[in-house]
Amino acid sequence: MTADAFFKIAWDPCFGLALPPGYRFPMAKYPQLYARLQAADWLPGTAFFTPGWPDRRLLLQAHDEVYLHALETLSLDRQQERRVGFPLSEALIRREYRLAQATWECAQWALQHRRWAFSCAGGTHHAFRDRGEGFCLLNDIAVAAYGLLQAGLERILVIDLDVHQGNGTAAIFAAEPRVFTFSMHGARNFPLRKERSDCDIALPNGCGDADYLSALDQALNSIFEDFAPQFVFYQAGVDVLASDKLGHLGLSLAGCKARDRRVFERLKAWGLPMVTVMGGGYSPDLELIVAAHYQTFEAACAVWQTSAILSEKQGLHG
Repeated sequence: MTADAFFKIAWDPCFGLALPPGYRFPMAKYPQLYARLQAADWLPGTAFFTPGWPDRRLLLQAHDEVYLHALETLSLDRQQERRVGFPLSEALIRREYRLAQATWECAQWALQHRRWAFSCAGGTHHAFRDRGEGFCLLNDIAVAAYGLLQAGLERILVIDLDVHQGNGTAAIFAAEPRVFTFSMHGARNFPLRKERSDCDIALPNGCGDADYLSALDQALNSIFEDFAPQFVFYQAGVDVLASDKLGHLGLSLAGCKARDRRVFERLKAWGLPMVTVMGGGYSPDLELIVAAHYQTFEAACAVWQTSAILSEKQGLHG
């Protein structure tokens, strides 16, 4: 079985926006991840698609009109621009709009086919309704979740395992019972002022593989039983690695892959459609960041292939 049977992956060259030399955000990880995925023998080229341009009416479900206008006219003030962390440009705004649309198109495909879709970027979870921060301008998960609510879904789960709390997502859906926000993050990390998710697990500095995975298992057991989601968004940030410059946890590369596999196994067992976005990753070694993101796709493929083999065996012995 090839990944095309159950994957769709959003990619656009604008995801790898050129930044000034030496810039602290590792934007080069996105085209490198795409190149590595393209070279994978288990992933045919037909799995990839290029997202279109978002419907502004959908963006306005998640974001304020005044804020959108400020982005579109490049009229954020200097303080707002510093909070975002990127130099403001037309190319940046095009990128952020494409990111939001990519996650929404992934969600539409995943829902229609009861499968899993991925963005090679995305996970802009620090964007609020009326402002951006932390390298996030538009909240792509929030935009896509509102699209699914309009389509009639009533129980959407956001699993945010980035090392930083998904504060923008939590704030946007604070009064929306149909969207359950779960964030497991470093306790002593950005953002300094945390929002309240439906479930927050704040981990101590240096938390390693065993403690992390144990906490994750307990949380997922409770959430899935109590909330019974119909659709899942998974923010698979790799800034949980011990090597990360902006995270203070202690996961190994193998522990990070085990985390992804636990999430995917749960989703497969429940038969849930899902969208995975990449989230953060700031290790000094760019190749390590790309490897960590790449193994998220490997973990998903392994779970689906294992499930297919088991189904075949059950059919033979049924």
